[in-house]
Amino acid sequence: MKRNQNTAGVFSGPAGVMENGTAANPLSPYRTPILQSLRRIIRAVELYSRKLSIRYHVTGPQLACLLVIADLGPVTATGIAREVHLSPSTVVGILARLEEKGLILRHRSERDRRQIHIMPSEKGRHLVEHAPSPLQDTLARALSGLSELEQATIALSLARVVELMEAPEVDPSSIFEIPGNFDDETDPGRNDGDPGY
Repeated sequence: MKRNQNTAGVFSGPAGVMENGTAANPLSPYRTPILQSLRRIIRAVELYSRKLSIRYHVTGPQLACLLVIADLGPVTATGIAREVHLSPSTVVGILARLEEKGLILRHRSERDRRQIHIMPSEKGRHLVEHAPSPLQDTLARALSGLSELEQATIALSLARVVELMEAPEVDPSSIFEIPGNFDDETDPGRNDGDPGY
């Protein structure tokens, strides 16, 4: 059977070994385009976060947290962190900024005085009711024009990328390097960077 020239030699020997005896690296032809796509995604999300900050005075991460708070009702910081997939320390910083802007209220749980519950203020609810999509606007419009199957395929593919990057044996920093600290949520325009998600 005639072999495809692009794959010839890859599967002819033991698993992971090419005909010349060198270890096969099937990802190598795709490493650069994958890296470039990830960088473009991060850049687009960062720019959208800055756009939100200018128009609505909240960043993307702040809006995501506020939407969760409005949706779940009184909720703890740990519950918010779990829903938005951010570290608890990052969420603490986000909540401090939301509180400074008068968008959330905090109160102690009546059942457990050690727990602090967060809920949206009247100003916060107004913002939620008039807030744009937390998705980048161009992406949100494009997705609405796709079939359900296409949207599901994109969602599954992105979930798989996240799964691969969060695998215990994979160091995300070895996949790409991003300038600035993307773990700390900050308002755009500040000198300590913006995570942009």
